[in-house]
Amino acid sequence: MEHTPDGTPVGADDPYAVAGVCDHLTDDGRCRFALTRSDDDPAFAAARRADDYACHVGPDGAWRECPHYRSTTAGRECRRCGLAEVRIAHEDARPLVEEHHLSYGVGSSRGEAEGRGAGPHEITVALCRWCHAKVHRSFARIDDDASPDPEAIAERERRRSKERSESAFETAGERFDENE
Repeated sequence: MEHTPDGTPVGADDPYAVAGVCDHLTDDGRCRFALTRSDDDPAFAAARRADDYACHVGPDGAWRECPHYRSTTAGRECRRCGLAEVRIAHEDARPLVEEHHLSYGVGSSRGEAEGRGAGPHEITVALCRWCHAKVHRSFARIDDDASPDPEAIAERERRRSKERSESAFETAGERFDENE
């Protein structure tokens, strides 16, 4: 299993096997990195421009071969147990679902260790904070068939109750006692 720089497991043998499509891939199959950030890698941008900015890997290609591959989560539910995020506006409570990194810098991916690929690549998935802790503190894997932790369900329901109570309609007369 892959590990963080601190030596804790990330929950996957191959981050690319669980990674999504590249964040730079447009709906029409072009490379947004080459279109918008050509100064960052002129040679790469020139090669993509010569091919009408087409992604050289493609939507179902070998992502590890692209030097600018990045797959970051916008997930609102845990990839491992399915717990959905509930955020309360104007509250600074810790999120239920967090971003979990599957790859860390140079030499961390299996492809680089085997001499393949162009990494390092940023690859993240969404995990609830309870699954996140289990993955880093044990041999739990992100692709385990898991149920939400009872504590996680209790916290989610507490937030849902608060959300419902805040969205309930009250007349001004109900909100402001006329005797005050």
